[in-house]
Amino acid sequence: MKISQRVQNLKLSPIRKLAPYADAAKKAGKKVYHLNIGQPDIETPPQFMDAIKNFDEKVIAYGASKGEPFLIEAIQKYYAEKGMNYEAGDIFITNGGSEALTFAVMALCDPDDEIMVFEPFYANYTTFATEFGAKINAVTTSVENGYHLPDAAEIEKHITPKTKAILLTNPGNPTGVVYTEAEMQTIAALAVKHDLAVIADEVYREFVYGGEYKSFGTMPELDNNLIIIDSVSKRYSACGARIGCIISKNKEFCQQINKCCQGRLCSPILEEVGAAALYTTPVSYLEEVNKEYQKRRDTIAAGLKSLPGVAASDPKGAFYVMVKFPVDDAEKFAIWLLENFDVDGETVMFAPGNGFYSTPGLGVNEARLAYVLNREDLKRAIYILGEALKAYPGRTC
Repeated sequence: MKISQRVQNLKLSPIRKLAPYADAAKKAGKKVYHLNIGQPDIETPPQFMDAIKNFDEKVIAYGASKGEPFLIEAIQKYYAEKGMNYEAGDIFITNGGSEALTFAVMALCDPDDEIMVFEPFYANYTTFATEFGAKINAVTTSVENGYHLPDAAEIEKHITPKTKAILLTNPGNPTGVVYTEAEMQTIAALAVKHDLAVIADEVYREFVYGGEYKSFGTMPELDNNLIIIDSVSKRYSACGARIGCIISKNKEFCQQINKCCQGRLCSPILEEVGAAALYTTPVSYLEEVNKEYQKRRDTIAAGLKSLPGVAASDPKGAFYVMVKFPVDDAEKFAIWLLENFDVDGETVMFAPGNGFYSTPGLGVNEARLAYVLNREDLKRAIYILGEALKAYPGRTC
């Protein structure tokens, strides 16, 4: 049996690829504080399970390929309350935000086409592009200016005849950046000028800490170019439900997405029932969760600030922070933490930063930390990191 070159070109996720080391550490009796993955410990609203328990059909049959009407209506209502009005035909339910992104790339790109991103970026964007022979065209941003975008002229230098889309997360994963209205207008103007799609991954939009947040969906000049990616995963702490959606007012694009949906038959009906109920969750739930994450952000920021030689971003949204460690190689450091280090039987796992870059050599001494643990666990995890940095043989300063 021969394996395709296409799948061999895929890379392991920097978020998950060190899992075997963590499993071995746990088998050895260590407690591992997981800062590597954006899995909230916030309780999923009870509406989800209540709706599934009340499901009373005699047969779990195929659902509608584009999604059940009751879930689409719930999403329409959610967006209308935020000043964005979409027809039912603009919305397609997907198996998580990941499938929505996969469908977007499939509909937009032929082999060797390019998708522009701003690095560091969510690592799986590379996988979604590579699956269809497309390429990531990365524009580098830096911690020095909070990972904000370069000016329009610099971005435009990276647009080529092969560029089909600009893909960005707002608020940002892994950086926590929240783009300003001026930055968004720059992206919109370039997209319209060069007839590019804007793929706006907005799954973290409810997690913004101070300041204003603007959705690309509120920009009418983008109506024909915009694709919104959304999900219940982070918003309602329902990552395992795997229900997301792809939204666009571009009718031709929607016709092609409908083919993708039909090809995979349908999303799981029970999860759609639960997801629709999540959209009835009181706004107070989201407000309280937002406050809790802001406290966690402040907790991890204070802890990182106390570690000599460590530089960290100042996240304004989502629940991630990028850090620079005074080490030779963050991935080696991560493995060493799991294999060779503990404090009273406890250690830490994080996602090495090089996997969030496309440019070779960048991110080698960086890491993404997810502040999804409770504040006491975050304090403990940062303390362990500090002790590890003192002992790590590859420390550089």
